Amino acid sequence: MAGTLLIVESPTKAKSLSLFLGKKYVVKASMGHLRDLPKSRLGVEVEQEFKPKYIPVRGKGKIIKELKEAVKNANRVLLASDPDREGEAIAWHLQNLLELKSDEPCRVEFNEITKQSVIQALENPRYIDYNRVNAQQARRILDRLVGYNLSPLLWRKIKKGLSAGRVQSAALRLICDREEEIKAFIPEEYWSLTAKLSKDGKNYFLARLYKIGNKKAALSHQDEVENIMKELAPGQYQVVKKERTEKSRQPVTPFTTSSLQQEASRKLNFAPQKTMLLAQQLYEGLNLGPEGTTGLITYIRTDSMRVAESIQEEARLYIKRHFGTDYIPLKPRKIKPKGRIQDAHEAIRPTSVWREPQAIKTYLTSDQSKLYDLIWSRFMASQMSPATIETITVDISAERCVFRAVGSNVKFDGFMKIYVELPDNEPDLESEAKKLPDLKEGEMLKLRELIPKQHFTQPPPRYTEATLVKTLEEKGIGRPSTYVPIIDTIQKRGYVTRKSKQFIPTELGIIVTDLLKKFFPNIVDVKFTAEMEEKLDRVEEGQTQWVNILKEFYQPFQQTILRAEAGINRPEIKEEISKEACDICGRNMVIKTGRYGKFLACPGFPDCRNVKPFLKTTGAFCPQCGGEIVLRRTKKGRSFYGCKNYPKCNFVTWEPPSQEKCPVCDSLMVVKSTRGQKETLKCINQECKKEIVKSKEAKAKN
Repeated sequence: MAGTLLIVESPTKAKSLSLFLGKKYVVKASMGHLRDLPKSRLGVEVEQEFKPKYIPVRGKGKIIKELKEAVKNANRVLLASDPDREGEAIAWHLQNLLELKSDEPCRVEFNEITKQSVIQALENPRYIDYNRVNAQQARRILDRLVGYNLSPLLWRKIKKGLSAGRVQSAALRLICDREEEIKAFIPEEYWSLTAKLSKDGKNYFLARLYKIGNKKAALSHQDEVENIMKELAPGQYQVVKKERTEKSRQPVTPFTTSSLQQEASRKLNFAPQKTMLLAQQLYEGLNLGPEGTTGLITYIRTDSMRVAESIQEEARLYIKRHFGTDYIPLKPRKIKPKGRIQDAHEAIRPTSVWREPQAIKTYLTSDQSKLYDLIWSRFMASQMSPATIETITVDISAERCVFRAVGSNVKFDGFMKIYVELPDNEPDLESEAKKLPDLKEGEMLKLRELIPKQHFTQPPPRYTEATLVKTLEEKGIGRPSTYVPIIDTIQKRGYVTRKSKQFIPTELGIIVTDLLKKFFPNIVDVKFTAEMEEKLDRVEEGQTQWVNILKEFYQPFQQTILRAEAGINRPEIKEEISKEACDICGRNMVIKTGRYGKFLACPGFPDCRNVKPFLKTTGAFCPQCGGEIVLRRTKKGRSFYGCKNYPKCNFVTWEPPSQEKCPVCDSLMVVKSTRGQKETLKCINQECKKEIVKSKEAKAKN
């Protein structure tokens, strides 16, 4: 007989655990779920208290057989799937499949894959938590009832291949509603007037018009600005008021799943899916050479900002040694949770603060290293002292006008010494506070220039992956483990497209959302979806019976399905006609959306079944052969640009090509950067390398 059989979900985790558990343990991987509802039918006995009919997952027969053999040869079996609802359900399915005794504690969970944490968990197994299992089971059945009733309805009434889900439909509505706001938005003109002032005639600073008389400045038209400028022409500029204020900026919080995805998108340009894949690798363990294989971060699916006291003490000691006592708060920081959270485990943090990013960089891939650095820095900053920012506000009078200049400087950097959080949108560089010269009240200043500028109010921005995740979390839609699948699904179904990181609903997405809003208002209602998540939380807490939630939902839902079946008329979806001619019959091919994105198809189907890949043109031409440069994708979905004449021509570039030619050598230019209010065009000719910085506003007007 072998010793203890430990079953985890992934082979990577199994390998990491095997390296430090020794011969007393046999570690096997279940490769996720081994039992699930059948794909070909509903699999739920609605009339029998929503009893699910679970079957072994297709293709997992060999794994089930191997695990059963391993159980026979073990004197004890422990189930160590992930420490969340999904992991609890996997453990429960394993218990049933492998016929383990339900009256024996077999469940272990650990928040980090380090020897100390794992050994402690193995010494304290517990019983399976059926409240957690029932919460997951209720979610699974609820989503099955919605998906298996709504999706076939969409197939019959709109087109085949569509899907609707309880959570994805609410997320899609957010994107569609935002698009409606943007289309309905009417921009309003306004003007700003900035004075370029100098104290010594050499260095200058900017002050913006703040008041006209006793009223706050509000300039709507150019003639108003011109009248003010005429009035100010002979004026003198004098400092009339100067104020200094100090504000304490609190440290950032440690990462949750949501905030990690958002910040990785902002700082590293990682999609949520990529972030979670890399985070999973860091959690499951990597080989660090002499140190061996160990998990670098704690569990990655969490909505909690709580951290263990032991790691806080470790962080305080590190901060004291490297930065001094001024950077340590008087007491370890306690963060109060906002809203209703599961708080099942800690925030995402390094398993040891002494494992510095630079020290282990050689053992990690470039992307793994970047993400680990982000997590380590964020956690360390969360345990440091607040920063102290001094703001200086200066009011300058000229005739009946008052201009205001605001400057700031960091008196004590605190947590900002190692980490500064990026905003959702790029800051307006002109509005940012800058350092001012030493000005005194009563002092006279010299005017260098008055700068009028026209502005227009802007519509609300489209959602990016980062801001959509943030909104889903704020509105209580989904949970940490569901954000990535939600975003992935609405893109795969062709409901949204992405342009410059922003989500734009397709015609199909708008049609589906409008139909659901009309006939299934609850399914796409954000508040209803959030309330359902709270009900599932109460099931996990043992406060509500899961069957009651399903009964309460299903009866009215069933009636709505019947009304929709009778009331929905098939909408007309206009197919986009391309300029590409069919090689077989000569008709212009139409652009269709399939499971793997857009493709070209002959409108003569079924007589002509010709299809081609859809190649989006850029308007730029190949510097090697003169062919059009088109957008392409790698097998992993990453965008790049290449010549349409591939494989005859092998020209490729990662940066988007510009239609503008280099003014020096007439070569192709690419867009090097699009951050903030400017973009940089760079010549690809290595002997030239000419760069042009362009304003996005100017580009938009042209």
